[in-house]
Amino acid sequence: MPTHPPRPLLGLCPIGKFVFSHEDALRQKRALQKRLRAWRVPFTDLDDVLPDGLVRDQAHVEAAVRHFRARGVDALFLPHCNFGTEGAVGMIGRQLGVPVLLWGPRDEAPLPDGTRLRDTLCGMLASSKVLHKLAVPFSYIENCRLDEPPLREGLDRFRRAVNAARALRSGIRIGHIGQRIDFFWTTIVNESELLERFHVEVVPIDLVTFIESVRARVRRGEAAYRGQARAARRRLDIEGYADDQPLINVLAMRDQMLAHVADLGLDALALQDFQSLVDALGTYGFYASSLVGDTCPVSMESDIHGAVSLVLLHRAMLGADPVFLADVTVRHPEDDNGVLLWHAGAPTRLRRPGTRIRLGRHWILPTPLAGMPHFPLRDGPITVARFDGDRGAYRLAVGEGESMPGPLTLNNYVWMKVDDWPRWERRLIEGPFIHHTAMGYAHCADALVEACRYVPGLEPVRLNRQPEG
Repeated sequence: MPTHPPRPLLGLCPIGKFVFSHEDALRQKRALQKRLRAWRVPFTDLDDVLPDGLVRDQAHVEAAVRHFRARGVDALFLPHCNFGTEGAVGMIGRQLGVPVLLWGPRDEAPLPDGTRLRDTLCGMLASSKVLHKLAVPFSYIENCRLDEPPLREGLDRFRRAVNAARALRSGIRIGHIGQRIDFFWTTIVNESELLERFHVEVVPIDLVTFIESVRARVRRGEAAYRGQARAARRRLDIEGYADDQPLINVLAMRDQMLAHVADLGLDALALQDFQSLVDALGTYGFYASSLVGDTCPVSMESDIHGAVSLVLLHRAMLGADPVFLADVTVRHPEDDNGVLLWHAGAPTRLRRPGTRIRLGRHWILPTPLAGMPHFPLRDGPITVARFDGDRGAYRLAVGEGESMPGPLTLNNYVWMKVDDWPRWERRLIEGPFIHHTAMGYAHCADALVEACRYVPGLEPVRLNRQPEG
C-alpha cells in the first residue's frame, strides 16, 4: 500500500573542462555534495566512476550513462563546476531521457593578476544551447552562490516537479470501484488515450464483487468490527444509525478498499459513491473514503481525471500530507476573492484541530440513510490542481491560495482566498475543467507547472496572476 512516495534519486553529474582551474572545480563539487547531504537529498555521483568524479571530456559519456542507468536515477543534476563540456552534457541528457537540472556557482571576481578560476555562466550558456539542439527538456536555477536561496529553492522545486512528472512517465494505476454514474457526463474520460499517452491504467473493480467482499469481511470479523464501532462512537458524533450495523459496514468497506490498494498495487482509487453502494450497505460510505484517504488518494464520483489530479498533487507535495478532491462551489458572501472548497470524504488528517467528526444525514439528497461525514478542514496554504482534457488536448490547471474565515457549512470544507478569483473562474470555466479539483496544504504550483515540461502533451494553466517581466 502506498504511503509517502519515495523521494526521486538524483544523478549528480558534475561538469568540468580541461580549461580553467581543475582544483577549483573539485572544491565546488565537494562543497555541493556536502550541501546535498545536509539537505538530505538522495543522489548518486561519479566519484567511483570517473577521475575526480567530473565529466571533463566527451569520452566520459558512456561511463556516466552506464552508471546512472544502473542506479535507476529519476533525474539528472548537471552542476557546472568551472566551465562546461557542452557536447557531453547534451549526450548524457539525451541518452538518459530523464528530467535535467542545470546550475552553476556564481563566478567570483578575477584574481589580482586578471586571471579567472572559472567561467561557469559562460559554460552553462553553451550547454543550454546543446540541450536545446538535442531537444532535451531541462530546468534551470539561476547562477548563484552555494549558500544563496535560489539554489535550495530551485532544487526543491525541481525534485517536486520530477516526483509529479514521473507519475505520468512511469505509470499510475487507478482502481475504479463501480462505473461512471449515468448523469455525470463531466467524468466521461478516454481510458485508451490515458493509457497510451500518459501511462494511466484504470483497473476496473466490479461493484457487485466489491459489495460481496465487504459483506464477507463483516461475517468473518463481526466481533472485531463491533469493538471498533464502539470505539468509534466514543470518538465521533454519530447520528441516524438505529444500531451499529451500518457503521460496521463502513469499517469493512474501508478494509476492502485498502486491500485492493495493496493487492493491485494502486496509486489511487476512484469510487462510484452512490446509489447502489449506499442502498446495498444501508449507509453512505464517505467515512470509509475519509479513512482510506489518510494514506491513499481517493477520488469521488468515478472521476478518473480527478484521481490523476490527486496523484500529481500528492507527488508534488512529496507525499507529506493527504490530498482531497474538493468541489469548487460558491463564492465567499463578502470577499470577492474568496471561494468555497467543499465535498465529503475528506481525509481525517485534514480535520481542523479542536473539532469532532460528525456522521449524519445527507443534507442535499432526500434520503433516510445516514453516514455522511461533517467536519471543517484546517487552515493553511493551499494548492489546487486539475488534470483534464477533451479531444486529445490535456491541461493541468494549478493555483495557490490561503485559507480564510468564512461561514459555517456542512460536510468537509475550507474557504480559500486567492489573488484574483474572477480570473480563476474564467480560466476554469473556459476549460476544459470541471468543478472537482485536487487540493492540498502546501504551495507547490510552480513545481506542477515545471513538471509539465517533462510530460509531452500536457499544457500547464496558471490560475494565479504572474508578475510582469
